[in-house]
Amino acid sequence: MAVWGLIVGGAAGLLLGGPLGALAGAVLGGALHTIRQKAGPSASDRQQVAFTIAAIALAAKMAAADGHASAREFALFQRLFHVPDAERANAERFYRLAQGSPAGFESYARQAADLLGRGSPVLEDLLEALLRIATIDGVVESELAFLEKVAAIFGFSGAQWAHIRARHIAPDETSPWAVLGVEPGAAPEEIRAAWRSLVKRYHPDRHMAEGVPPEFIRVAEERMAAINAAYEAITRGRERARAAQPGGSG
Repeated sequence: MAVWGLIVGGAAGLLLGGPLGALAGAVLGGALHTIRQKAGPSASDRQQVAFTIAAIALAAKMAAADGHASAREFALFQRLFHVPDAERANAERFYRLAQGSPAGFESYARQAADLLGRGSPVLEDLLEALLRIATIDGVVESELAFLEKVAAIFGFSGAQWAHIRARHIAPDETSPWAVLGVEPGAAPEEIRAAWRSLVKRYHPDRHMAEGVPPEFIRVAEERMAAINAAYEAITRGRERARAAQPGGSG
């Protein structure tokens, strides 16, 4: 079942209470119940619902971080999450209620980390989606500061956050190296090993298997494109530098 059908059609029992469950209950007209029954939604279904509601809650809190909730930000959210026309009203209710919720963003982020696993690829997908939404209207320092705090709650180190951020913030000459997580001037074998490791870690099929909703595959695909582009930029740059040297080919 598609994630939006799970949220709207079978929400009761899909989340383990807490602030995310309270938010979903407020939107859908009833509190969500802790899972007790033997039969019910699968662990994968619960992960997908938790992922999506956490994304709505944190995107809404982030939009309020700079005091301006952009229509473009919410439109990008809907595109990234493939919100169907029939469920857009529900998605917007989630979004608006989360903006005004007394729960702080930290409580949403902590519960997402508990449900999805601190430092997991699934949480990195969520963080990357939020970063894409944050930069749709340009780089806003208050939103980046917000995301840096979320990244820490999710279990990512400062260096890991820098690598994620480098895939989206205006690139400079060090950006491709930061995307691959290697130092400028690293040896070719180190660069290739880093690239291969990232391709293995971030292949969209792996993320779908780990609990990211299938509707969310676009971000995984675009991240792979950024990783491949960084590798290509570095290898081409090295080839140009080698050709420019005395005795170089080309």
